[in-house]
Amino acid sequence: MKGIILAAGRGSRLFPLTLSVNKQLMPIYDKPLIYYPLSLLMEAEIKDILLIASPDTLDSFKHQLGDGSQFGINLSYEVQTIPEGTADAFKIGKDFVGNDSVALIFGDNIFYSPTLKDKLLLAKKDTENNLATLFGFEVSDPERFGVVEFDQTGKVISIEEKPLIPKSNYALTGLYFYDNSVIDLAFNLTKSERGEYEVPDINKLLLKENRLKVSKLEDTIWLDSGTFDSLLEASIVIKNKQEELNELICSPELIACKNNWITKDQLINIGKTMEKNSYGQGLLK
Repeated sequence: MKGIILAAGRGSRLFPLTLSVNKQLMPIYDKPLIYYPLSLLMEAEIKDILLIASPDTLDSFKHQLGDGSQFGINLSYEVQTIPEGTADAFKIGKDFVGNDSVALIFGDNIFYSPTLKDKLLLAKKDTENNLATLFGFEVSDPERFGVVEFDQTGKVISIEEKPLIPKSNYALTGLYFYDNSVIDLAFNLTKSERGEYEVPDINKLLLKENRLKVSKLEDTIWLDSGTFDSLLEASIVIKNKQEELNELICSPELIACKNNWITKDQLINIGKTMEKNSYGQGLLK
Protein backbone atom coordinates (compact mmCIF):
# COMPACT_ATOMS: atom_id res chain seq x y z
CA MET A 1 0.00 0.00 0.00
CA LYS A 2 1.09 3.56 -0.77
CA GLY A 3 0.22 6.65 1.25
CA ILE A 4 -0.64 10.18 0.13
CA ILE A 5 -0.67 13.28 2.30
CA LEU A 6 -2.55 16.19 0.75
CA ALA A 7 -1.00 19.36 2.15
CA ALA A 8 -1.54 21.91 -0.61
CA GLY A 9 -4.02 24.20 1.13
CA ARG A 10 -3.19 27.83 1.86
CA GLY A 11 -4.53 27.84 5.42
CA SER A 12 -6.11 31.24 4.86
CA ARG A 13 -8.16 30.97 8.06
CA LEU A 14 -4.86 31.24 9.93
CA PHE A 15 -3.62 34.43 8.25
CA PRO A 16 -1.30 36.17 9.18
CA LEU A 17 0.37 33.09 10.72
CA THR A 18 0.36 31.25 7.41
CA LEU A 19 1.25 34.08 5.05
CA SER A 20 4.82 32.79 4.79
CA VAL A 21 4.60 29.39 6.52
CA ASN A 22 2.48 26.45 5.37
CA LYS A 23 -0.25 25.55 7.83
CA GLN A 24 1.06 21.98 8.09
CA LEU A 25 4.41 23.32 9.33
CA MET A 26 2.82 25.21 12.21
CA PRO A 27 3.59 23.73 15.65
CA ILE A 28 1.19 21.45 17.48
CA TYR A 29 2.92 21.51 20.86
CA ASP A 30 6.35 19.92 20.29
CA LYS A 31 6.20 18.90 16.62
CA PRO A 32 5.00 20.34 13.31
CA LEU A 33 1.45 19.56 12.27
CA ILE A 34 2.65 17.49 9.29
CA TYR A 35 4.15 14.94 11.70
CA TYR A 36 0.66 13.85 12.78
CA PRO A 37 -0.71 12.58 9.44
CA LEU A 38 2.75 11.24 8.61
CA SER A 39 2.87 9.25 11.84
CA LEU A 40 -0.61 7.84 11.18
CA LEU A 41 0.42 6.41 7.81
CA MET A 42 3.51 4.97 9.48
CA GLU A 43 1.30 3.37 12.14
CA ALA A 44 -0.46 1.65 9.24
CA GLU A 45 2.98 0.31 8.27
CA ILE A 46 3.04 2.28 5.03
CA LYS A 47 6.61 3.09 4.01
CA ASP A 48 6.12 4.72 0.58
CA ILE A 49 4.50 8.11 1.04
CA LEU A 50 3.79 10.97 -1.36
CA LEU A 51 3.35 14.50 -0.03
CA ILE A 52 1.41 16.86 -2.30
CA ALA A 53 2.12 20.55 -1.66
CA SER A 54 1.59 23.91 -3.32
CA PRO A 55 4.47 25.23 -5.47
CA ASP A 56 5.49 27.92 -2.96
CA THR A 57 5.71 25.56 0.04
CA LEU A 58 7.30 22.47 -1.52
CA ASP A 59 10.85 23.45 -0.59
CA SER A 60 9.85 24.04 3.04
CA PHE A 61 8.46 20.52 3.31
CA LYS A 62 11.57 19.08 1.71
CA HIS A 63 13.74 20.98 4.19
CA GLN A 64 11.66 19.72 7.13
CA LEU A 65 11.22 16.09 6.08
CA GLY A 66 13.92 15.32 3.51
CA ASP A 67 13.64 11.97 1.79
CA GLY A 68 12.14 10.35 4.89
CA SER A 69 15.17 8.15 5.57
CA GLN A 70 15.46 9.43 9.15
CA PHE A 71 12.02 7.86 9.66
CA GLY A 72 12.87 4.69 7.74
CA ILE A 73 10.43 5.60 4.95
CA ASN A 74 10.57 6.65 1.30
CA LEU A 75 9.14 10.15 0.95
CA SER A 76 8.28 11.63 -2.45
CA TYR A 77 6.88 15.01 -3.41
CA GLU A 78 4.51 16.39 -6.04
CA VAL A 79 2.98 19.81 -6.63
CA GLN A 80 -0.68 20.70 -6.95
CA THR A 81 -0.38 23.81 -9.10
CA ILE A 82 -4.11 24.48 -9.28
CA PRO A 83 -6.41 23.65 -6.32
CA GLU A 84 -8.77 21.24 -8.07
CA GLY A 85 -10.08 19.31 -5.10
CA THR A 86 -9.24 16.41 -2.85
CA ALA A 87 -9.74 13.67 -5.44
CA ASP A 88 -7.17 15.43 -7.61
CA ALA A 89 -4.59 13.86 -5.29
CA PHE A 90 -5.19 10.49 -6.97
CA LYS A 91 -4.66 12.00 -10.42
CA ILE A 92 -1.45 13.69 -9.33
CA GLY A 93 -0.29 10.52 -7.58
CA LYS A 94 -1.23 8.07 -10.33
CA ASP A 95 2.34 7.09 -11.25
CA PHE A 96 3.38 7.00 -7.60
CA VAL A 97 0.55 4.65 -6.64
CA GLY A 98 1.03 2.39 -9.68
CA ASN A 99 -0.89 -0.85 -9.15
CA ASP A 100 -1.01 -0.61 -5.35
CA SER A 101 -3.80 0.24 -2.96
CA VAL A 102 -3.60 3.69 -1.38
CA ALA A 103 -4.39 5.56 1.81
CA LEU A 104 -5.14 9.28 1.61
CA ILE A 105 -4.99 11.64 4.57
CA PHE A 106 -5.36 15.39 4.75
CA GLY A 107 -2.27 17.18 6.00
CA ASP A 108 -4.07 18.90 8.88
CA ASN A 109 -5.52 15.77 10.49
CA ILE A 110 -4.54 14.86 14.04
CA PHE A 111 -5.51 11.42 15.30
CA TYR A 112 -4.43 9.51 18.37
CA SER A 113 -5.75 6.31 19.93
CA PRO A 114 -4.04 3.34 21.58
CA THR A 115 -6.28 1.08 19.45
CA LEU A 116 -5.97 3.00 16.18
CA LYS A 117 -3.19 0.84 14.74
CA ASP A 118 -5.41 -2.25 14.70
CA LYS A 119 -8.15 -0.36 12.82
CA LEU A 120 -5.63 0.95 10.29
CA LEU A 121 -4.14 -2.47 9.63
CA LEU A 122 -7.64 -3.95 9.18
CA ALA A 123 -8.54 -1.21 6.69
CA LYS A 124 -5.30 -1.89 4.86
CA LYS A 125 -6.09 -5.61 4.74
CA ASP A 126 -9.63 -4.98 3.49
CA THR A 127 -8.36 -3.22 0.37
CA GLU A 128 -7.15 -6.65 -0.78
CA ASN A 129 -10.85 -7.55 -1.06
CA ASN A 130 -11.65 -4.35 -2.99
CA LEU A 131 -13.23 -2.79 0.09
CA ALA A 132 -12.73 0.89 0.92
CA THR A 133 -12.67 2.11 4.52
CA LEU A 134 -13.57 5.58 5.75
CA PHE A 135 -13.34 6.61 9.38
CA GLY A 136 -16.22 8.12 11.32
CA PHE A 137 -16.03 10.18 14.50
CA GLU A 138 -18.99 11.13 16.70
CA VAL A 139 -19.37 14.92 16.93
CA SER A 140 -21.84 17.39 18.39
CA ASP A 141 -22.10 19.46 15.19
CA PRO A 142 -22.35 16.95 12.33
CA GLU A 143 -23.90 19.51 9.98
CA ARG A 144 -20.36 20.89 9.43
CA PHE A 145 -19.12 17.60 7.97
CA GLY A 146 -19.85 14.74 5.67
CA VAL A 147 -22.26 12.60 7.67
CA VAL A 148 -22.61 8.83 7.51
CA GLU A 149 -25.85 6.98 8.26
CA PHE A 150 -25.83 3.39 9.51
CA ASP A 151 -28.54 0.76 9.65
CA GLN A 152 -29.16 -1.32 12.78
CA THR A 153 -26.41 -3.77 11.84
CA GLY A 154 -23.82 -1.02 11.44
CA LYS A 155 -23.83 -1.11 7.65
CA VAL A 156 -23.44 2.22 5.85
CA ILE A 157 -26.63 3.20 4.03
CA SER A 158 -26.01 6.85 3.14
CA ILE A 159 -23.42 9.64 3.08
CA GLU A 160 -24.44 13.29 2.96
CA GLU A 161 -22.22 16.36 2.76
CA LYS A 162 -23.02 19.03 5.37
CA PRO A 163 -26.72 18.13 5.65
CA LEU A 164 -29.16 20.59 7.19
CA ILE A 165 -30.73 17.70 9.11
CA PRO A 166 -27.99 15.11 9.83
CA LYS A 167 -29.08 11.48 9.97
CA SER A 168 -26.42 10.67 12.57
CA ASN A 169 -23.73 12.34 14.65
CA TYR A 170 -20.92 10.49 12.85
CA ALA A 171 -18.73 12.80 10.80
CA LEU A 172 -16.34 11.49 8.19
CA THR A 173 -12.73 12.37 8.89
CA GLY A 174 -10.05 13.16 6.32
CA LEU A 175 -8.68 9.62 6.19
CA TYR A 176 -9.46 7.10 3.43
CA PHE A 177 -8.22 3.62 2.46
CA TYR A 178 -8.91 2.48 -1.12
CA ASP A 179 -7.98 -0.31 -3.48
CA ASN A 180 -6.36 0.61 -6.80
CA SER A 181 -9.68 1.19 -8.55
CA VAL A 182 -9.81 4.65 -6.93
CA ILE A 183 -7.36 5.91 -9.55
CA ASP A 184 -9.72 5.16 -12.44
CA LEU A 185 -12.66 6.50 -10.45
CA ALA A 186 -10.81 9.79 -9.90
CA PHE A 187 -10.00 10.16 -13.59
CA ASN A 188 -13.63 9.55 -14.53
CA LEU A 189 -15.06 12.16 -12.16
CA THR A 190 -16.66 15.35 -13.37
CA LYS A 191 -16.04 18.54 -11.43
CA SER A 192 -18.50 19.56 -8.75
CA GLU A 193 -20.35 22.87 -8.65
CA ARG A 194 -17.30 24.25 -6.83
CA GLY A 195 -15.16 23.37 -9.84
CA GLU A 196 -13.30 20.60 -8.01
CA TYR A 197 -12.86 16.82 -8.13
CA GLU A 198 -14.42 15.61 -4.90
CA VAL A 199 -13.57 12.56 -2.77
CA PRO A 200 -17.21 12.37 -1.55
CA ASP A 201 -18.24 11.63 -5.15
CA ILE A 202 -15.87 8.66 -5.16
CA ASN A 203 -17.28 7.45 -1.85
CA LYS A 204 -20.85 7.58 -3.14
CA LEU A 205 -19.87 5.50 -6.16
CA LEU A 206 -18.25 2.89 -3.93
CA LEU A 207 -21.28 2.86 -1.64
CA LYS A 208 -23.52 2.07 -4.61
CA GLU A 209 -21.22 -0.83 -5.46
CA ASN A 210 -21.37 -2.08 -1.86
CA ARG A 211 -17.61 -1.66 -1.57
CA LEU A 212 -17.43 0.84 1.27
CA LYS A 213 -17.44 0.60 5.05
CA VAL A 214 -16.97 3.12 7.85
CA SER A 215 -14.85 2.31 10.87
CA LYS A 216 -16.05 4.13 13.99
CA LEU A 217 -13.27 5.84 15.89
CA GLU A 218 -13.93 5.35 19.58
CA ASP A 219 -11.54 6.17 22.41
CA THR A 220 -9.82 8.41 19.87
CA ILE A 221 -8.53 11.97 19.76
CA TRP A 222 -9.42 13.71 16.50
CA LEU A 223 -8.46 17.36 16.46
CA ASP A 224 -9.09 20.30 14.21
CA SER A 225 -6.37 22.90 13.62
CA GLY A 226 -8.03 25.37 11.29
CA THR A 227 -8.50 28.33 13.64
CA PHE A 228 -6.37 30.15 16.20
CA ASP A 229 -8.33 28.64 19.05
CA SER A 230 -8.29 25.07 17.70
CA LEU A 231 -4.55 25.35 16.98
CA LEU A 232 -3.94 26.29 20.61
CA GLU A 233 -6.38 23.68 21.92
CA ALA A 234 -4.70 20.94 19.88
CA SER A 235 -1.33 21.82 21.41
CA ILE A 236 -2.79 21.69 24.92
CA VAL A 237 -4.49 18.33 24.28
CA ILE A 238 -1.28 16.78 22.91
CA LYS A 239 0.78 18.19 25.80
CA ASN A 240 -1.64 16.83 28.38
CA LYS A 241 -1.89 13.41 26.72
CA GLN A 242 1.89 13.05 26.57
CA GLU A 243 2.19 14.02 30.22
CA GLU A 244 -0.53 11.51 31.12
CA LEU A 245 1.21 8.70 29.21
CA ASN A 246 4.72 9.91 30.07
CA GLU A 247 5.80 9.35 26.46
CA LEU A 248 5.74 11.02 23.05
CA ILE A 249 2.76 10.36 20.81
CA CYS A 250 2.56 10.78 17.03
CA SER A 251 6.36 10.82 16.82
CA PRO A 252 7.57 9.51 13.42
CA GLU A 253 11.00 8.63 14.83
CA LEU A 254 9.51 6.62 17.68
CA ILE A 255 7.07 4.81 15.39
CA ALA A 256 9.90 4.05 12.97
CA CYS A 257 11.88 2.42 15.77
CA LYS A 258 8.86 0.41 16.98
CA ASN A 259 8.33 -0.76 13.38
CA ASN A 260 12.00 -1.78 13.18
CA TRP A 261 12.52 0.67 10.30
CA ILE A 262 15.34 2.39 12.17
CA THR A 263 17.55 0.95 14.90
CA LYS A 264 17.65 1.91 18.54
CA ASP A 265 21.08 3.44 17.96
CA GLN A 266 19.68 5.60 15.15
CA LEU A 267 16.87 6.74 17.43
CA ILE A 268 19.39 7.65 20.13
CA ASN A 269 21.48 9.63 17.66
CA ILE A 270 18.41 11.58 16.49
CA GLY A 271 17.45 12.24 20.11
CA LYS A 272 20.92 13.59 20.90
CA THR A 273 20.56 16.27 18.22
CA MET A 274 17.59 17.63 20.23
CA GLU A 275 18.54 16.59 23.75
CA LYS A 276 18.15 20.14 25.09
CA ASN A 277 14.38 20.05 24.56
CA SER A 278 11.59 17.76 25.71
CA TYR A 279 11.09 16.17 22.28
CA GLY A 280 14.68 14.97 22.04
CA GLN A 281 14.59 13.89 25.68
CA GLY A 282 11.40 11.92 24.94
CA LEU A 283 13.15 10.04 22.11
CA LEU A 284 16.12 9.25 24.35
CA LYS A 285 13.87 8.07 27.18
